[in-house]
Amino acid sequence: MLSWIDKLRHLPRDARDTLFLLGVIFWVILPHAEHLPIWCSLLAITVLIWRGTLALQSKPLPSTWWLLGTLLLVCLATWWSHRSLIGRDPGVTMIVALLCLKTLELRAKRDAFVVFFLGFFTMLTNFFFSQSLLVAAAMLLALMGLLTALIHSHRMVGQPPLKDSLQSAAFLVLLGAPIMALLFVLFPRVAPLWGMPGEAQAGRSGLSSEMSVGDMAKVSLDEGIAMRIKWNLKPGQSLPPQDQMYFRGPVLSQFDGRTWRPNPETSFSRRFPMAADLRTGSDLYNYEVTLEPMRRPWIFVLEAASQAPKVPGYEVMMTPELQWIANLPVSDLVRYTATSSLEFRHGPQQNTPGMQSFLDLPPGFNPRTLQLAFEIRRDPRFQRAGAQVLVPEVLRRLKEGGYTYTLDPGVYGQHTADEFWFDKKEGFCEHIASSFVILMRAMDIPARVVTGYQGGEMNPVDGFWTVRQRDAHAWAEVWQAGTGWVRVDPTGAVSPSRIGGFNRLAAPQGAVGAAFGAVIPRGLSQQLRAAWEAVNNSWNQWVLNYSQARQLDLLKSLGFQSPSWEDLGKVLALIISLVGMIGAAFTYWERHHQDPWLRQLAKARKLLAKAGLPSEASTPPRTLAHQALARFGEPARGLHDWLLQYDAMRYRPQAAIDSAARLATLKASLSRIQTLQTLAS
Repeated sequence: MLSWIDKLRHLPRDARDTLFLLGVIFWVILPHAEHLPIWCSLLAITVLIWRGTLALQSKPLPSTWWLLGTLLLVCLATWWSHRSLIGRDPGVTMIVALLCLKTLELRAKRDAFVVFFLGFFTMLTNFFFSQSLLVAAAMLLALMGLLTALIHSHRMVGQPPLKDSLQSAAFLVLLGAPIMALLFVLFPRVAPLWGMPGEAQAGRSGLSSEMSVGDMAKVSLDEGIAMRIKWNLKPGQSLPPQDQMYFRGPVLSQFDGRTWRPNPETSFSRRFPMAADLRTGSDLYNYEVTLEPMRRPWIFVLEAASQAPKVPGYEVMMTPELQWIANLPVSDLVRYTATSSLEFRHGPQQNTPGMQSFLDLPPGFNPRTLQLAFEIRRDPRFQRAGAQVLVPEVLRRLKEGGYTYTLDPGVYGQHTADEFWFDKKEGFCEHIASSFVILMRAMDIPARVVTGYQGGEMNPVDGFWTVRQRDAHAWAEVWQAGTGWVRVDPTGAVSPSRIGGFNRLAAPQGAVGAAFGAVIPRGLSQQLRAAWEAVNNSWNQWVLNYSQARQLDLLKSLGFQSPSWEDLGKVLALIISLVGMIGAAFTYWERHHQDPWLRQLAKARKLLAKAGLPSEASTPPRTLAHQALARFGEPARGLHDWLLQYDAMRYRPQAAIDSAARLATLKASLSRIQTLQTLAS
């Protein structure tokens, strides 16, 4: 009984080539599955399976009218899914559907070429969504597959081995790699390498611009990397304590009873009515942040940076709430440098009219929390007390009141603070921070919620500090007269180990995760993950974050004093010209000295030239054979027949005899032909 591999080998060539091409197309569109509408993914799989079945059974392809009707439905479905036919998402949906439908028109070589180049274009569209190392590796395999199919389509009739086409494709990729590297290094980077208009409008997983109680617990389940930090420590300087690593993000001061939102006046285009009034200490830390794209204008720094981070391609400014924001959403991987101090004060030292917004609470919400605030204030110890006294009292209540830090506190109702303080007594960081701020405001203490990231971990392989989405955190700030805004993290009172980073909550493992953990020890899996993240970080640093500034630095190392785009263009043009001339010279030499077929033909030309019949190198062998017979008659019959044999073996399909055997036959025949010098007389 034949195996499935043997069955494939015995298929007609058209069926084999079609199945290989369909497999390559499936690989090209596979990374798009999470971005495509479900109907498009189902359509693609159905069409590819259908086309493969038709190839196996040698059945006719569907009619043109059927394809036109399907195309119309695809256009309508794309409009229904995206409300547009223009843009990244609808464009990718259309191109994937068109590529799959075009396989149902593979009737001629011209149709195959259309499929090949549609495949190349679809392969590139994967980088609209991700430029990660995994996607790049997958698309390299897709490139090899498409090149192999393209080369194989030019092979002779019969069943040439697919391995030969794959080797030729690999050789072409190796030849093109230096040119690709050259263009990558020197081609002027006027804009981001990959991007589409309007792409920055869509958010990604991670922190949000607003916080509803319960939302951040979902973010903490995400193991994705938010940013990586390279510390540039001074001699004798140690890393900041992990419990002091607060990377500040959106500051939320408006509360509607359920959701916290930022002050609407806090945007890059507005003038701020209040100044941040930041005062920092002398304990400065210099570091470099590689921020993953979040499609938000937030620039995360270690609290607190008095000078603007140097973010290439962006303008940044500080809001009165000590948050750094950019003039554009960060939609690409970006690397920037910053300097921060762990000792700082900010905000007004005296009460101002603008502080009232940090006392506002919506009416009709959390009545028991308001009553608790009234009872605390009624205590003689706290009647005239400020934040310096009330904050420790509330933290004591959190520490001693039986409150629990958990990822799954259940669903909170309308009165979130009441449920936390009196009923559930458990929650995640946003439950704790929100309830704390509400209670402080109820006691006439200005307070607000701050979100960002806290903690992180060192990658032992490359030494970068890694901050993940699961490190997303919410804490509070209260205002103290004479001091300004002071950070208070009430989660630390409930679970001190959370702030130190030693006891981060994790989602329960599923069946697959548990089975994986049973096979691979935890320590080994952590080492493998650290090694992979280090490799991926190197890809980010040297490839995705290869910016215009680094290009210009390269020119400076080559001797340019003040390099510019024009200098980049000149260097690139010069190198391309030199490489082109070297390539042309090598091709000329290779064709005339390395091609064994041309060497044999050159020997025949030399014989005719010595006999008095010179010829051009471009003269075809068949024409040369007729010229020799016309000039010398029957004495040249042997060489005439050899030239015709050469023409047939070199340029006509020979399924039964391979190339090496045909060439050996010609060599033996030419060696038996006598010199034609006597013909000259």
